[in-house]
Order: sequence, then structure tokens, then C-alpha cells
Amino acid sequence: MFGWFKKKATQPTGPDFSAVDSQAKAMELYERGDLEKLFLMPLEFGGTDNPLNTLYVPVGVADIKAGIDNNVIGPLAAGGKITKYTASPEYQGKSFIPIAIQIVASDPGEFSTTINIWGEALSRE
Repeated sequence: MFGWFKKKATQPTGPDFSAVDSQAKAMELYERGDLEKLFLMPLEFGGTDNPLNTLYVPVGVADIKAGIDNNVIGPLAAGGKITKYTASPEYQGKSFIPIAIQIVASDPGEFSTTINIWGEALSRE
């Protein structure tokens, strides 16, 4: 009627990395200090510093993941509650910067969480 009850479309807040559509562009932002390295398999868990294990994310995201890895995953593994670990990036469009990273630790227990970084991931509930 008057539009009072219509749900307003909201745009996700946060950065927009949709134009970062090549490794070269991601490296340029990394070298400028706008992005940082993130290791999917943490070096502390046996991961290596190589391109297959490396993502480039906004500054601060690597610390968030390290907090989860060191404060949740590490103690679960030390206690024998988990033996398997994966960290999987999710992308939007052609961007080289992930919109989210899903972390799953399992066997025999289970823990999972998602770090939402930008784009569509920020509008999820």
C-alpha cells in the first residue's frame, strides 16, 4: 500500500574486492599492505608457505583465523577430540579474494565455523 511493510533491500557493508580478478592484482594489494597472507593449513599444524596453501585477505582476517586455530582447533586436537582439519575458501565472481573461509575439524568430534570476509558472505544470517 504505502510501502511501510516492504522489506528494504540492504547492501552488505564492508570492502569490495570484486575488481581484484587476478593474482597480480592481489599481489599488488599485498605489497601495498592492504592484504595479508593467510595459510589454509596453519604452519603450526604442518602447513607450508606455498601458493597452494596461501590466500590473500584483508588485514586482520589472518589473526581471526589464527585465533580459531590456536584457541579452538589446537586444544581439540591435543585432547584427541579431532583428527581431521580443512579450511575451504569461498569465492564470489572472478575475485581472487575469498568472501569467506569455512573451517571444519572432525573425527571423532566436530567443530565448524565460517569467517565471513566481504561481499555476499556479509549478508548471511
